[in-house]
Amino acid sequence: MITRSGGGPDGVERVTADAKAGLTAYVDGARAIYSCAGPAYSKWTTEWPPLGAALVAAAEASGAVLVTTGNLYGYGAVDGPMREDLPMLPNTVKGQVRAQVWADALAAHEAGRIRTAEVRGSDYLGKGAVSPFSVTVLPKVIAGKRGAMPGALDAPHSWTYVGDVARTLIAVADDESSWGRAWHVPTPAPLSVRQLATRAAELAGARPARVAPLPGILLRLAGLVNPAARETVEMQYQWQRPFILDSTAATVAFGLEPTSTDDALREMLG
Repeated sequence: MITRSGGGPDGVERVTADAKAGLTAYVDGARAIYSCAGPAYSKWTTEWPPLGAALVAAAEASGAVLVTTGNLYGYGAVDGPMREDLPMLPNTVKGQVRAQVWADALAAHEAGRIRTAEVRGSDYLGKGAVSPFSVTVLPKVIAGKRGAMPGALDAPHSWTYVGDVARTLIAVADDESSWGRAWHVPTPAPLSVRQLATRAAELAGARPARVAPLPGILLRLAGLVNPAARETVEMQYQWQRPFILDSTAATVAFGLEPTSTDDALREMLG
């Protein structure tokens, strides 16, 4: 495992390195490179391009398949469920960045330089998962307090379990026929923010969940002094309308079923 901090779970070899500076020296003999990198929101435009180039260079030098953890930003605002065959039509800066990183990797694949695929999920649930829900809603409702976040709290939204992301990354890396395209992580039926909060409170044995919409103007004001909040503003379209991921393809191709939302929440509460 290569990280800037040198951290990681027990039982793996941990290496301290900045991927932007090059990865080739660390991947000799590797069969697969799993990219789960996540630069700070405020640094996407400066850090993702060199990181993406370094990953392609490492895959080309080593011959390892490059399987990247992606997201749904590149699709832009979509009417209806998001499928892997939709075009990349990003409507945000961060969506444009991720779409270009994937386009560059795919071009290298099609040119025969590397072998690659991308695995995309929605907002994460599970141990260590970070999302607007996990930051501004979950801690409040399990404490019996009122949670709040911007957006339409009753709009259906897909939630992906982090463990299912890992299983899909491995399945894709192991199946040569799956390379050269994107895959969606098997994900349960969507739940609105209010429904998810209600279920979390029930599982925690807390009082009935209370969630209020946070006015968008407050997020914009927070963005004047908080870089993370500022970068979140352009992504609010995801919370103002149905945001649904169709993961049928991966379920059919790999026989993977999504972990239940209840189990994902229990892991977060545990």
